[in-house]
Formats: sequence, structure tokens, C-alpha cells
Amino acid sequence: MTIDTKDMLTSILDSISRITYIKPEEIPGIDLYMDQVTTFMEKHLSSSRRHEDDKILTKTMINNYAKNNLLPPPVKKKYSKEHLLMLTFIYYLKNILSINDIQTLLRPLSENYFHGNGNLDMTQLYNEIMNLELKQIEPLAKDVTKKYKLACDSFEEAEEEEKDFLQKFAFVCMLSFDVYVKKQVIEKIVDGMAEANKKDKK
Repeated sequence: MTIDTKDMLTSILDSISRITYIKPEEIPGIDLYMDQVTTFMEKHLSSSRRHEDDKILTKTMINNYAKNNLLPPPVKKKYSKEHLLMLTFIYYLKNILSINDIQTLLRPLSENYFHGNGNLDMTQLYNEIMNLELKQIEPLAKDVTKKYKLACDSFEEAEEEEKDFLQKFAFVCMLSFDVYVKKQVIEKIVDGMAEANKKDKK
């Protein structure tokens, strides 16, 4: 591969540093109408787009989330700070989990923290999660770089014109396997939560 290890690490760190999350203090102190919500989310999550014309969240998406009980319904067509925090969780989770899985994960948040009834409110919970995720940036960069080095050392016997593709393919496969394994773990945890919910209802 043409990118050397140092440049690759820099590229990874730059890419990770551009991952956007919404800070609670950035959310307006007043409830927002739908158009204001979509505008706010577009502005604050635009750097996570893969393509320039990709939509972050549309009105249809948000209405579907409310219909599927991923998001508590708006009050008088207005969305609170808690709604925007929930939408941020949904935005990231929807890339890897089904609607049913997200529903299982977020229902306890809606029931226990959304209205400030629990020991934590939504802002405290959200900040705790985001702080945990930010701590993963350095280990994540190191892990991706390690996989890159392994890929660069693969297919040494291949013809030169094939080697670049094969090494990139190896790199993508290693990253994909990592995602696959973690997704399996997530699904097992969510299935356990869903089973516990069924027992509680009985």
C-alpha cells in the first residue's frame, strides 16, 4: 500500500477526531419544532456524512422513530433537549442495529431517565456514555494501525500489480471481522435484555 504507517496513523487520528457528537450545552435551551431539529442535527453531525448529499435525519425518519417507540412523542409538536440526546443515540445505533434492537436498548432510557425520574437525568447519562467513548479513540487508532501493518505484510509473493489490491482487501477484511465479532456480542447482550423484559412483563 502506498500510505506509510506514520501517514496512516495520522489519517486514522484525523478521521476519528472528526467524528462528531453533540454536546448537551450546544442544544438550545428551548424546545424545537421539527424543522429546527433537522437543521440542528444537520449542522452538528454533518462531518459524519459519507457523501455530500447524505441526509443526517429527515422528518420521515424522526416520525418513524416515534411510531416505533424509539423516541417519546413530541409535546405540542415540539422536541426537548432530551429528544435531541435520544436522536443522537439513534443516529449512531441505526448504522449497526435493527429497529427492534434499538427499541430494546432505548425503552429503559425513555421510561427511567427521559423525564428525569431516575437517579440520573438524560444529560448526565449522555455525558457519561460520550466520555467513555472518547476514551476509546487512542486504543482504536492503535488497533487499526496494527491491522494496517499486518495487511502491509501480507501477500508478499503476489505480483506487484495485484499486491496493492490484495493488501487493501486484507485490511478491509480484518476491520470487517472486528465489526462482525463486536456486532455478535452486541446482539447477544440485546437479546438477553429483550428476554429479561419478557419475563418482567409475565
